[in-house]
Amino acid sequence: MLNSFTTSDNEQITINIIGKGSPLIFLHGWTANHNDWREYAEALTDQHTCYCWNARGHGRQKVANPSEASIGRMAQDLRELIQHFELDNPILLGHSMGALTIWEYIHHFGCNEISKLCLVDQSPRLLTCNEWSHGIYGDFSGPSNEAFIRHLEDDFSEAVLRLVADGNNPHTSKSYADNSPQIQKVREYLSKLDPEPLINIWKSLSLVDYREILPKITVPTLLVHGDESQFYSVDLAQYVRDSIPDAQLHIYQGTDHSPHLWQKDRFIEDLRTFTQE
Repeated sequence: MLNSFTTSDNEQITINIIGKGSPLIFLHGWTANHNDWREYAEALTDQHTCYCWNARGHGRQKVANPSEASIGRMAQDLRELIQHFELDNPILLGHSMGALTIWEYIHHFGCNEISKLCLVDQSPRLLTCNEWSHGIYGDFSGPSNEAFIRHLEDDFSEAVLRLVADGNNPHTSKSYADNSPQIQKVREYLSKLDPEPLINIWKSLSLVDYREILPKITVPTLLVHGDESQFYSVDLAQYVRDSIPDAQLHIYQGTDHSPHLWQKDRFIEDLRTFTQE
């Protein structure tokens, strides 16, 4: 069922809560919403009470203070969600921005009140530099990000689509060039979002660097990466695995930045097995 809670700065966060059992919190990616995880949560309702939120500024929620939308504030929102519903050692699952939200949460609050993590296709640092090539595309510098932000401010929907289309997956690039029905559907969805809080969130995402957080993760962690991700390489996936003390890595062949979408049944089974270990 759809529920909500009010944050300490008086924003409303909506959440779909289903199932019965130990708590499992699903955190979606940038520009997405709680529906991205609905089918996965439904498949696990026999073992878990699943919490699928609309992150601040997402899901067409109105934001009273767009300037407060940031990765830091979303981590605080996650903390307040856990406290509001009095969740005991929840499992946290994050895709893309959701994984960044988890790392930001751990940066501030540690791992003492969570039991396990599942992180899907995300780098701890988006921007690349001379000593870091595992960010977006393997080549997404500060000037590249500044140009992207200008594009977001000029034409938000097209900028988001181009971010994906200009990546390392040729199928996505062709779909964008052909203006496929799927691209048209996503463009229509993006056009209905409020760009201001989402741009502010992106700016904060592009500043973070969680490489020093990874070795401090003290709970079992499942990593799922696509070998044809638009944004990240298999080398990045292996780096994250090697940096987290108790991590296992699953590479989904022939999948992109959303490997769970392309191999849904496998992902649900992998997640079910991991959460019950």
